[in-house]
Amino acid sequence: MILLLALSIALALGILAGCITGMLPGVHINLVAALLFGISSLLLLHFHPLALVIFIVAMSMTHTFIDFIPSIFLGAPDDDSVLSVLPGHEMLIKGKGYEAVILTLYGSIAAIFMVLILTPVFILFLPEVYDSLKLIMPFILILASFFLFYFDKKARVWSIIIFFLSGILGIASFNLSLKEPLLPLLSGLFGSSSLITSIMKKQEIPKQKLTKLKNIKIKKKSIAQVFVASFIASPLCSFLPGMGSGQAAVIGSEVTGDLNKKEFLILLGAVNTLVMGLSFVTLYSIQKARTGTAVFAGKIIPDLTANNLYFILGAILLSGIAAFFLTIFLAKFSIKIISKISYPKLSLIILLFVSAVVLYFSGFLGFLVYVISTFLGLTCIFLSIRRTHLMGCLLLPTILYYLL
Repeated sequence: MILLLALSIALALGILAGCITGMLPGVHINLVAALLFGISSLLLLHFHPLALVIFIVAMSMTHTFIDFIPSIFLGAPDDDSVLSVLPGHEMLIKGKGYEAVILTLYGSIAAIFMVLILTPVFILFLPEVYDSLKLIMPFILILASFFLFYFDKKARVWSIIIFFLSGILGIASFNLSLKEPLLPLLSGLFGSSSLITSIMKKQEIPKQKLTKLKNIKIKKKSIAQVFVASFIASPLCSFLPGMGSGQAAVIGSEVTGDLNKKEFLILLGAVNTLVMGLSFVTLYSIQKARTGTAVFAGKIIPDLTANNLYFILGAILLSGIAAFFLTIFLAKFSIKIISKISYPKLSLIILLFVSAVVLYFSGFLGFLVYVISTFLGLTCIFLSIRRTHLMGCLLLPTILYYLL
C-alpha cells in the first residue's frame, strides 16, 4: 500500500515535471533525469527505486506531448519535436497553430496504445532478431536518404548539398566531446534560423483560431498512412543505437509516400511518443537503453523485472492520458497570449534565451556549432529548400556508425 502511494506521487510529480520541461525551450528531460540520477544515492535512502523510475517515465511521456507547443508557437524546438517547426509554424502564420498542436496530440495519444500493442512483440521477438536488424539498418537509412532527394525534383542538387553539409556538421558535432551535441546542432538548424527569419520579416502572429476537436477532421486514408509509417519506423528507431524520432519521422514519411502537412504533424506526434515509450520496453527486453531517460532508468534499476515493466506500462498509459488533456489546456492558454504580444520581440527573447542555454551547457565549441548550424538553416530558408534535408545531420552520422 505504501509503495502504491509512493508510485502514485512519483507519477503525479513526473507529469508535472514533463509539463515544465515541455513548455520551457532548452530545458530537456535528459537534463532533469541526469540531475535526478546525480542525487539518486540520497533519494534512494528515502524512496523506492521503482518510484524514481516511474517519475522518469511519466516525465518523459508527458514531455513528448507538450514539447510541440513551444516548437509550433515559438519556433523553439526540442531535439525530439524539431521537425514540427516546419509545417507547424506555417499553420501558425495562418492562424491554425492550435490545430497544429492538436494534430500532433492525436498522433501522441494513439502512440500510447501502440506501445501497449507492440510490447509483447518486443519481448518475444526482439532478442532473437536484434543482431540481424543491426546489419540491414544502414541500407534502410541510405534508401531513406535517397528518397529524400528523389522526391525533391525542384532543387535536387541543392538538397544533396544541404544534406551532406548538415551531415558533415553532425559528424563534427558528435566528435567534439560536447556534453549535449544535439542541443547546439538542432537548435541552430531548426530553431534559431526560424526565429531570425521571423525577426527579419517583422512577422506578426495573427489571432489564432480555437477549433473544436470535433471539427479537426482527418481522412481515414491519412490515419492509415500515418499508422503504417509509425509501425514501420518507430520500432526500429526505439532499439537501434544512434536513431531517434527525427529519423523515424523521415523514414516513415518516405516509406508511405509524400505526406501533407497535417499527416506529417500526426506522424511526428506518433513517432515522438512511440520511440520514447518503446525505449523503456527495449530496456527490459534486451537490456539496452536508446534514449537518455531510459539510460538513467536502467542505472537506477539495472535489471528490470516483469513486475517493474507492468508498473512502467501503467505509468506510460496514465501519464499519456493526463498529458493529452494537459496539452489541450496549455495550448488554449498559449493562443490567448501569443497574438497579444509582439512576435518579433518574443522571437528575439527566445533567441537570446536559447543562445544562452547553448553557451551554458555546450560551451564555446558548442556555441560555434550553433552559429554554423544557424547559417546552414538560414541558407535552406533563403533558397526555399525543404528543411527535412537538414536531417542529414543525424542520418549521415548514423549511416557511418553502422558501416564503420
